Amino acid sequence: MSIKDHPQQHRNTSAQPTPAAAAAQGPTAGPSAAGPIAAVLRIVLGFTFLWAFLDKTFGWGYATPDKGAWINGGSPTKGFLGSIDHGPFGAMFRDWAGAGFADWLFMLALVGVGVALLLGIGLRVAAVSGTLLMLMMWAAEWPLAQFSDTGQPTMSTNPIIDYHIIYALVLIAVAALAAGNTWGLGKVWGNLDFVKKNPWLR
Repeated sequence: MSIKDHPQQHRNTSAQPTPAAAAAQGPTAGPSAAGPIAAVLRIVLGFTFLWAFLDKTFGWGYATPDKGAWINGGSPTKGFLGSIDHGPFGAMFRDWAGAGFADWLFMLALVGVGVALLLGIGLRVAAVSGTLLMLMMWAAEWPLAQFSDTGQPTMSTNPIIDYHIIYALVLIAVAALAAGNTWGLGKVWGNLDFVKKNPWLR
């Protein structure tokens, strides 16, 4: 018995792309993961900012003990800024430690950025203000210095990129990607009349 190729079978076989052709075409299109990934980054960073505000305000015993809570008369900036012992701006930041204006600006930035990120609204404002805060804190810690003013190692792990820079870049990314539109109130916020008239509020 002879085995003959069926014409229809021939046509189906020839229509199948070869592995090389499939690889050249690239991956098949699917739902974008950029939105959910950006939303996760937004929520995680928002919780980080908001937690810092709450812990410093109420002294929950993590970074801030109860007696150091803002509501108990503690200063949210005195410990950090008062311990700066190196860098070209060290004296300035030490002078700001515990000052009322520094405490209020710092805490307003923490809660404002945290709430904006969690809700997914005002991400452009949050990105600008949060980035300025991170750059100020970077300048205070001054990771470029290897030694303090007293000659002790600063234990800086990287002279340029530290977590302040990473946080700033994430803030800029979530704003640029409109991360509030996924799992947030970004679309609702963006449709408000005063936001439409002032796109920088998005």
